[in-house]
Amino acid sequence: MHLARFPRIFLAHLPTPLERLDRLSRELGGPEIWIKRDDCTGLSTGGNKTRKLEFLMAEAAAMNADMVMTQGATQSNHARQTAAFAAKLGMKCHILLEDRTGSKDPNYNNNGNVLLDHLHGATTEKRPGGLDMNAEMEALADTLRADGRKVYTIPGGGSNATGALGYVNCAFELVSQANDRGLVIDHLVTATGSAGTQAGLIVGLKAINAGIPLLGFGVRAPKAKQEENVFNLALKTAEKLGCPGVVQRADVVADCDYVGAGYGIPRADTLEAIRMFAELEGVLLDPVYSGKGAAGLIDHIRKGRFRKGERVVFLHTGGAAALFGYDAAFAGDRAQRSAA
Repeated sequence: MHLARFPRIFLAHLPTPLERLDRLSRELGGPEIWIKRDDCTGLSTGGNKTRKLEFLMAEAAAMNADMVMTQGATQSNHARQTAAFAAKLGMKCHILLEDRTGSKDPNYNNNGNVLLDHLHGATTEKRPGGLDMNAEMEALADTLRADGRKVYTIPGGGSNATGALGYVNCAFELVSQANDRGLVIDHLVTATGSAGTQAGLIVGLKAINAGIPLLGFGVRAPKAKQEENVFNLALKTAEKLGCPGVVQRADVVADCDYVGAGYGIPRADTLEAIRMFAELEGVLLDPVYSGKGAAGLIDHIRKGRFRKGERVVFLHTGGAAALFGYDAAFAGDRAQRSAA
């Protein structure tokens, strides 16, 4: 696959590290756990969206856009990285933030990613939860276009066939790193939400016949819906790459048992996973994506689904900036553990 055929702006710090988590592996007593550090992509504390934005923002530049617009939840990592990328290119950035949690906590609504959005010069406006946010964005963009602005819109999470190319490339990068150190990967796991990361990875893995099964731990939608979203985007991405049919429906697997009460609402096992990675490995996860993905990984190991002798790679999607909007959740968790 020759990704150089597609416009791209090279801003991410790549390749991201691939590290073995020795203390976590010993603590869980199961497989050898590795981590692909896509929290280290650069641009405003990093995260998985930067890989997607390399391709998306190249399209925006090619269209001579003077403004990019995107949407996401209040503590959207994608929004932060889009704002940072736009700042680097000298473009205006406007973000629609959806209230998916109903939280009234000032830290949740103004700190973390929201603070960074504004520091990068982006403007934001809020929408209530449950709307068709891409439709809301397009309607606003059309209004601005009528006033002469050249607006390039990016779907939530940067998850379309263009953005997913970033994770096709990540699949190639990961397999190359594994090959260079003789690492046989038995399982690859990551958090999955807007579908672009999982879709890009599975297309890349299948296109090079890597033989590595991929499991996405869902953070929002039920299993059937999540798998449908990922598969449909994988089909479009494969077609864009010129390898239609490389992904079959059975290749797309999501486990959505760790979502809990809803998107952006951490469960007790989410908070436990964040503590374990922080205390054992010095790695910061987030309460929305990577924390829930890690909770799924830990539970699968405890239940024997990933076994001793195997090697599992956890792809860290980043997002630690959101931690500063969740201090109340961690305070409550500490109080509960002290009481116990």
